[in-house]
Amino acid sequence: MQLFRFANPHLLYLLLILPVMILLFIVNEYRRGKAIRRIGETPLVEKLIPEMSRFRPTVKFILQLLAITSMIIVLARPQFGSKLEEVKKEGVEVIIALDVSNSMLAEDIQPNRLTRAKQALTRLIDNLVDDRIGLIVFAGDAYTQIPITTDYISAKMFLSSIGPDMVPKQGTSIGSAINLGMNSFTPGTDKSRAMIIITDGENHEDDPVAAASEAAEAGIMIHTIGIGSPEGVPVPVVTGGKRDYLRDSEGNTVITKLDEEVLGKVAVAGGGNYVRASSSNIGLDEIYREIGKLKKQDMESTMFTEYNDQFVIFAGIAFFLFFTDFMVMMRKNRKLAQIRLFRFKI
Repeated sequence: MQLFRFANPHLLYLLLILPVMILLFIVNEYRRGKAIRRIGETPLVEKLIPEMSRFRPTVKFILQLLAITSMIIVLARPQFGSKLEEVKKEGVEVIIALDVSNSMLAEDIQPNRLTRAKQALTRLIDNLVDDRIGLIVFAGDAYTQIPITTDYISAKMFLSSIGPDMVPKQGTSIGSAINLGMNSFTPGTDKSRAMIIITDGENHEDDPVAAASEAAEAGIMIHTIGIGSPEGVPVPVVTGGKRDYLRDSEGNTVITKLDEEVLGKVAVAGGGNYVRASSSNIGLDEIYREIGKLKKQDMESTMFTEYNDQFVIFAGIAFFLFFTDFMVMMRKNRKLAQIRLFRFKI
C-alpha cells in the first residue's frame, strides 16, 4: 500500500486558469471564423490561402493546455509514501466542555469570560502531542463541536468560531454536557479519560452533581474550572449598534455570578479538581498536570515516513508537449505537402 500526496497542494489552485484559457480560445476562434467569413465563403478562402489550417490552432492549443497542466502538477510535487511504519503512542483522551451561554460574555475576566477561556484552550492545544481531545459546547443544551481527535489544527480552527449564537437554547446545563461527554469517548476505552468543564457554574437546568457521579463510576474523571466573580457583574450586549446590558423580561439588569459551590461539588463527585480562573491564569495547566498522572493508553497509528517525488514523469511529459507544440506550425508547409509516400494512378 502506498500513500499519494502533493507536497505543495495549494499550487493546484493554478488549475483554475485552464477554464479561463479555454474560454478565451473559444472566443478567439469565433472571432477568427467571423473574420474569414467576411472575406468570403470558407472553401473559397481556403483555396486562396492554401497554407491556412482550420485544425492546427486547435491542436496546438490542446498541446499547450496539457503542457501547462503537467507543469502545474510538477510545481505541486506529487509524491508517494514509500515506507510504511507502525508507531506506538501513549496518551489520554480529554473532552473539554465549554459554556457558551450569554453569561460567558461578562467582562469580570478580561477581555470577557468566553474569549479568555478560548485563548487558554488554544495555548493548551498548542502544547499537546499524543493526547486526543474533543470539544463540547453547551448552554441550555449540549452539542459536540469537535469529536475526539489528534487533529489539533482543525480543533483550533473550530475553537476560534465558537460563540453564544451557536446554541439556540440559552441557560446553563452542566449535566447535559457531562452526559454527552460520557458518550463521546472512543468506544472500548475504559481508562485515561477525563473531562474539563469551563463555566461560570450558574446551573439552571439539571443535576450536574449526579451526572458527575455517574461519570466517575464509568471511569471518567471530571474537573471543573470556574470562570467569573462571585460578586456578580452585568452581561454586556450590543443592540442597534449601542452597548447595553442584558435584561430580564421585567427590564431588570441581569447579574451573573460565579457559583463555586456547585462546581466544587461537581469536581468532588467526579473525582477531579476545581480551580477558579483569573484573567492571568485560567487554571488549565494545573488541571492538565493532574490529568497527566493518569495511566496512558496505547494508541497505535500507521504512518508513511518517507515520500519520493514523482514530478520527473510530469516534467518529461510537459517537455514533450511543449516540444511537439513548437514543431507543429500554425500554417501548412507547402514543401511538406508536396511529399507523397504513396502514389497511385487512377
